[in-house]
Formats: sequence, structure tokens, C-alpha cells
Amino acid sequence: MSASDSPILSVVMPVYNEIATIHEILEQVLASPEVLEVVVVDDGSQDGTRDVLAEISDERVRVVLHPHNRGKGAAVRTGFAEARGDVVVVQDADLEYDPAEYPVLLDPIRAGVADAVYGSRFLAGPSRVLYYKHRLGNGFLTFLSNLATDLNLTDMETCYKAVRREILQSLDLTQERFGIEPELTAKLARAGARIYEVPVSYRGRTYAEGKKIGWRDGVKALWCIWKYGVLHR
Repeated sequence: MSASDSPILSVVMPVYNEIATIHEILEQVLASPEVLEVVVVDDGSQDGTRDVLAEISDERVRVVLHPHNRGKGAAVRTGFAEARGDVVVVQDADLEYDPAEYPVLLDPIRAGVADAVYGSRFLAGPSRVLYYKHRLGNGFLTFLSNLATDLNLTDMETCYKAVRREILQSLDLTQERFGIEPELTAKLARAGARIYEVPVSYRGRTYAEGKKIGWRDGVKALWCIWKYGVLHR
């Protein structure tokens, strides 16, 4: 692992129709001294996001374009394959998660005690108060995932998962949409990865503000928990 003050982080940013936030989130990510590179995977945006990405001149930013929309999981998998840093983290482009908290995610890995660190929205960090049913659903999915993997996570569905690149790229990930979260968790557990959780803040957005996950993704997550956590053990 690199020295504590060296940039070691590959940020994988899946993007779909985020013209309102893409410029600001890239500014925030690039302001972090931990960031070695940002791999932006545009998943078929049609709102002008690609025009904004085409104007970026920072050499730390690499843009990969999907010809059509395939889903967050597909975009994340493309970014994982492209990553070059010692550690990889997923950063949504919607400003719900704060890149200033990268050091919190990296501390257990740099200390040599963790292979993966989950940023939990439910431990201690400040969070915007929103959908109660989403919180129940998240807790239920995390509970079932924990039963299948024998982990004791509080937030399996968190976007913020920082993982050592060599471990991440050894996993055969297949999910195209939000099923990537339980799939990645199950496969990290099966690989024997040392997983830590740390508190992170969360500024969730409403559906009117562009939130994309829906109830069908919850049903698919249930299937993925069964498939990767039980059937494929």
C-alpha cells in the first residue's frame, strides 16, 4: 500500500442523465488529495451530460461511454475493469455522498486491517430525512444479506464501498443494475475479504430530484441475495 499521503484512489463514477450535478461532483472528487484518477462511465446519457464530459481537460479524468443505457451495475463493472489505483471506490454523481469523507473510508485499508470498507449511512453520520419505506426496505435487504453471508453489516446497499483493486478485479461480477450491491457483498464475503464499516453522511434526493432506484430493484436484490449468497456458496 502506498504512503499515507499518496493518492491511491480510483474513483469509479457511473453516470446517467446527471447534467445538473456532474460538474459539481467532479470538482468535489478532484479536490480530494487521495484521488489518483476518476473513471467516469456514462451509461447512455441523453440530457447533455456527455457534452459536459467532453469539455473536461483534467488528465486525472478518464471518460468511458456506453452506447446505450445498460444500468448502474454495468457501468460500475466497466469502471472496475479500467481502474488502476490501489483502492477503488464507487461515487454516484448525484451529490448524495460526500467525497470529503474518502479519508474515513481509506483509514482501515491504509492501516492494513481491511480489504474492503463500507460507508454506512446508519451508524452515526448526518443524513437527510426522507423515505421511511426505503429505510425499512434497506434494513430488510441488509438483514437478508447478512443471513446469507454471515456478515453483520448495517448498510449493504450503500454506494460507498472502497475495495482493494486486486481483490475487486478478481471477482466475477455480472449484474447490470442495482443487484451489483448484494452480488459484490456476497462475493467479497466468499473471497474471505476483511470488511469494515465506517459512518458516512448522506444527503438523499427525492424522485423529483432525480432518484432512480425503484421497487423492482428491491425485488431483484432479493433474487441476488439468494443467488449469490445462498445458491453459489
